[in-house]
Amino acid sequence: MGLCVAAGTDRSRARRRGRRSVTLLDRLGDRLSGIRGRLTPDAPMRKLTWFQVGGPADLFFQPADEDDLILFLQRLPEEIPVLVVGVGSNLLVRDGGIEGVVIRLSAKGFGAAEQISQTRIRAGAAIPDKRLAASALDAGIGGFHFYHGIPGAVGGALRMNAGANGVETVERVVEVHAVDRHGRRHVLSNADMGYSYRHASAPEGLIFTAAVFEGYRCEPLEIRAKMDEVQTHRESVQPIREKTGGSTFKNPPQSSAWKEIDKAGCRGLTIGGAQMSEMHCNFMINTGDATGFDLETLGETVRRRVLQTSGIVLDWEIKRLGRFEAGRIVTPASDSD
Repeated sequence: MGLCVAAGTDRSRARRRGRRSVTLLDRLGDRLSGIRGRLTPDAPMRKLTWFQVGGPADLFFQPADEDDLILFLQRLPEEIPVLVVGVGSNLLVRDGGIEGVVIRLSAKGFGAAEQISQTRIRAGAAIPDKRLAASALDAGIGGFHFYHGIPGAVGGALRMNAGANGVETVERVVEVHAVDRHGRRHVLSNADMGYSYRHASAPEGLIFTAAVFEGYRCEPLEIRAKMDEVQTHRESVQPIREKTGGSTFKNPPQSSAWKEIDKAGCRGLTIGGAQMSEMHCNFMINTGDATGFDLETLGETVRRRVLQTSGIVLDWEIKRLGRFEAGRIVTPASDSD
């Protein structure tokens, strides 16, 4: 078939380990002839997320480039679910794993940054936000310092309007390049993205592949100083060396999530191997042996206590995905999820 299949996924060994005797990759067979990217059946998602929890994806795909991604989507039967993940920094995968195909854009095919004018940069969706900030520094383009403190990649920043230090992605985006579920290319304007706080209303099925950003001319020393401020602040108030997923909940109107969590007595709250950080109580931590069930149960417990204490419904900022294990379903604290 000409496929690049990850090492260690030999089907006979998979059967001996008690996995499904026929993987999704087996079922797709010759449909994927000509695909150049990396395909891994029963891929352990815990290795791809910062929380280091979660069951396997039925099939994991890293396309070689945009043409490879398009061919794969055109060949993939429409009834098979597709999920796109980035660096896994704000992702909680449930213990039962993920149905269908998980796509993660490769750094080689989607990780370039290029200065295209005095104030504009074209960046692939797989570039870490921190590297986008560094590219802007090298080009003498201001307005990107806030990305230095965001632990994600450009694709996720585009999808959730990532922001920090008083700046949001919406302020920098000119246009976004994407591919839909049928393998068709799209170019969206800033207005097409429909940005609001930590949200974009662009269709969920679009896979962002690159974007053009615009800043302003600025002295590198001034940019560097702002980036240093971001880093210093982050190291002083966030548990960045723990197994965490960043901010757990969005800030509610007229308040901060951490203040409401603290008021509800949830700083340091622990369930199983999951804990709300003592340092910053809007950060959930895997203390070493947490499961996805532990982390999601902790989050919903916090939501329930904040609702009881303040009457505020906290909305998740961390994305929770996948299947629950049998008998280990987490009930949301409210009907707002």
